[in-house]
Amino acid sequence: MSRIASTLSALKAQGRKALIPYVTAGFPFADITPALMHGMVEAGADIIELGVPFSDPMADGPVIQRAGEKALTLGVGMREVLACVQEFRKRNQSTPVVLMGYANPVERYDQVHGTQAFVRDAAEAGVDGVLIVDYPPEECADFAARLRERDMDLIFLLAPTSTDARMAEVARVASGYVYYVSLKGVTGSGALDTAAVEAMLPRIRQHVSIPVGVGFGIRDAATAQAIGRVADAVVIGSRIIQLIEDQPHEKVVPVTVDFLRGIRKALDA
Repeated sequence: MSRIASTLSALKAQGRKALIPYVTAGFPFADITPALMHGMVEAGADIIELGVPFSDPMADGPVIQRAGEKALTLGVGMREVLACVQEFRKRNQSTPVVLMGYANPVERYDQVHGTQAFVRDAAEAGVDGVLIVDYPPEECADFAARLRERDMDLIFLLAPTSTDARMAEVARVASGYVYYVSLKGVTGSGALDTAAVEAMLPRIRQHVSIPVGVGFGIRDAATAQAIGRVADAVVIGSRIIQLIEDQPHEKVVPVTVDFLRGIRKALDA
């Protein structure tokens, strides 16, 4: 069983919901990410999603795009992202880490470092799951199998527009959890319709037996709590990026910890 699966299973047994914060690796400072990850855990994060900076992030809104561009200008690529995870693992062996990003950095890494180097190096760094936004499930059986051999999960997005056939295809190869994108559009866009999410989740669960996390549009304790009533996990990204993008170095971790503690309290209420 992967670290993600065991974490989510333990939370379910406790009647609790997973808090999954997202942050772009290397943002807003190249050296901040391991400390920020530890702060998130201290504040109650159960799983951490770490964004891999990329120049053309088609699913991301302007907030996360800016974060990726800033990290890239600071020289943060896949090697640096894996180094962040490795550094985090020196003090934390239990909190799952998911890399979220796009096909290009993964495939470029294999071109530079050798066939299947990404899977090998991600596992050795301590990564637990991978979410590649633009990898279609129909073409991922081999990649998913290679990850599972290393106790890593391949996570997929589902959207309000996903068909039953698409959900069944995702269910065939996904492990760990699936990530339901609660809004049509990019990250950070629109207002969250909790009733629509509530209506969609039973349909997803007809096809998907693993936990369902919900993200896009969750900005505060109230929306997190509402989503936590129906989902297995709550994912928060753009709001965290907004909170820290203009902070001085010494304030980045405390501001994040303060925000996530409020979310954690609401989820556990």
